[in-house]
Amino acid sequence: MTAQPAPPFAPPPAHVGRAAVWMLGAIASFTSMAVAGRAASLELDTFELMTWRSAVGFVIVLVVGLASGKLRQVTTRHMGRHVARNIAHFTGQNLWFYAITVSPLALVFALEFTSPLWTIALAALFLGERLTRVKLLAGAMGFAGILAIVQPGNASLSPGMVAASAAAVMFATTAIFTKRLTATETTTCILFWLTLIQLGLGLATSLYDGDMAVPSAAMVPWVVLIGIAGLAAHFCLTTALSLAPASVVMPMDFARLPVIAVIGVLFYDEALGLGVILGALLILGGNYLNIRAGRRKTA
Repeated sequence: MTAQPAPPFAPPPAHVGRAAVWMLGAIASFTSMAVAGRAASLELDTFELMTWRSAVGFVIVLVVGLASGKLRQVTTRHMGRHVARNIAHFTGQNLWFYAITVSPLALVFALEFTSPLWTIALAALFLGERLTRVKLLAGAMGFAGILAIVQPGNASLSPGMVAASAAAVMFATTAIFTKRLTATETTTCILFWLTLIQLGLGLATSLYDGDMAVPSAAMVPWVVLIGIAGLAAHFCLTTALSLAPASVVMPMDFARLPVIAVIGVLFYDEALGLGVILGALLILGGNYLNIRAGRRKTA
């Protein structure tokens, strides 16, 4: 008997360890963007922030793509997915930038971390990823940690909470589209359309009233940092999603919570209560279970 050929669209084997390393880069980039975004918000609204961020990112993608010869990897065969992905991300990112200007950083990140929970559910629905007991347990621990941090019974629902929660749903949707795109498209292609489409969306929303703020000389370094950090975050995240399932990769992002909590305490005098510490431990515990299960499956 002759060997049966492999299915033409069989997914590559997962590399959870390598994906975890790339997620460390994403965590550092997202954290830098939060600090820079809060500083730049003194002069720019969220639409203007997104416009200048996308402009910086687009220039970087063009320069690096031309220098490396990878611009030829940019295709238009899945434009519908690119557009849907970037509308979802543009919406989520604007909500996120607004939230970090009106709420404590640890609170915003805690609510944002409902995104991996949404990703686990959406990956099961749209990517066919198996919803295992370990994933359900990891999601439950993460959700319990978020409740410990937010403590919904002790505070009224603020606009910042609503914005951060809605951003989490949009980011989960973005992750699903990213995972679909990484099956056929290169990182260069995804980042090219990310920056170009969101630059167009940013200009449309910033110029609808005929006026758009230009950052001052003192604010330019923060804007450039937002552009570089945003692009680096997406490069790292896209690479991680190409190496392991979305429901394994996204919970790794929970590690941002203790990092941003410490930054909030040191630089913004934001309180770090027992709820934040307990929530972070629960979230990291669930994250560890999910990564360990992913490694075991790969082995």
